[in-house]
Amino acid sequence: MTSAPRLVVVGDPAGRRVAFFQDALRNAGLPGARAVSWPDVLGGRATFAAGETVRLDSPGEDPEADRLLRGVDDPARVEGTGRWYERFTAAVAGLGRSVAGAGAVLVDDPAELAALFDKRLAHGLLRAAGVPVPESPTSGPGAPPVRGWADVRALTAGAGLRRVFVKLAHGSSASGVLAVETNGTGRFQATTSVERGADGGLFNSLRVRRYTSEREVASIVDALAPDGLHVERWLPKATQGGRAADLRVVVIDGRATHAVLRTSRSPMTNLHLGGARGDLDAARAAIAAAGGRWEDALGVCERAAAAFPGTRCVGVDLLPASGWRRFAVGEVNAFGDLLPGLTGLPGSGAEGLDTYGAQVAAQFPRTRTTRTARARTTGTSTKGTSTT
Repeated sequence: MTSAPRLVVVGDPAGRRVAFFQDALRNAGLPGARAVSWPDVLGGRATFAAGETVRLDSPGEDPEADRLLRGVDDPARVEGTGRWYERFTAAVAGLGRSVAGAGAVLVDDPAELAALFDKRLAHGLLRAAGVPVPESPTSGPGAPPVRGWADVRALTAGAGLRRVFVKLAHGSSASGVLAVETNGTGRFQATTSVERGADGGLFNSLRVRRYTSEREVASIVDALAPDGLHVERWLPKATQGGRAADLRVVVIDGRATHAVLRTSRSPMTNLHLGGARGDLDAARAAIAAAGGRWEDALGVCERAAAAFPGTRCVGVDLLPASGWRRFAVGEVNAFGDLLPGLTGLPGSGAEGLDTYGAQVAAQFPRTRTTRTARARTTGTSTKGTSTT
């Protein structure tokens, strides 16, 4: 008889992500994982044992981890992502050495996490792999640095770009993102969730706002630049119901398993900024009506995931061009699986499973068979519900 795996999850022990993973293990008939906090990892207090399998999850839900990584006391502050990246990647590399030294196994490759959390490096890897991505003057390790607004103006003018996204190279959840456009006559407008506090600091707001003064835009970009910036073409997106639309597609072990359509009246489709889940079936119908194939759209996501072969699960932000015929990849997210209530796509092999359940089933395939057999015995259903 095969012994049960000894699992460890590094994350926020009291957070949703760890709870969803523990639920997935329980539903699969597996023992719960030992939870290790990111503050313990960052403080050098985390230990591992031979035979353990270690999963890394996002430190984003843990305020103490955020404080230790970014060095700021207010989680709403935008600044500190450069420091976050240095400390996080160093911690993950050290954790990898500790896990290997203990005779345990780390699920994902620490070196790939370092690339995934640098938009410039990730963009360069995707481009080199032939994955369609927005044009960018800051793509790859040899790209010129962006030291402020003057560099943004020079780089975009040199590339002939009038509509661009300016992003924190190590940001997430649209933090610090500006959608900048110019009419070519020297007038600029930026759409962003960034606002200035009374002390001059930058804060993430739940309200998307527009700045129409170049002086204001330049001031924000100059303040963000020390943390590292990535610039890319702002592609015109397809729409649904008059709202801009994109997709988050989860790819597990090379296969697209879950997808959610996100729509918004602003350039950012993040749900906390007023985005909403759209109609995925209608999007698939629009792709077919345009002469495209849904399978090809998923194939773009799978090719993007293949650029990071040492990472078992990623969330791919897929940008459908206006008309629903062509697609580009905006970002690949290492921790892009937090999609509560969303079950697997038909034919994906993850039907009836949420993103965490699908990961457990992929890593321990016998548990899916056991789970299905148990459901048949008890007369319960394995089919979940989706909130898309």
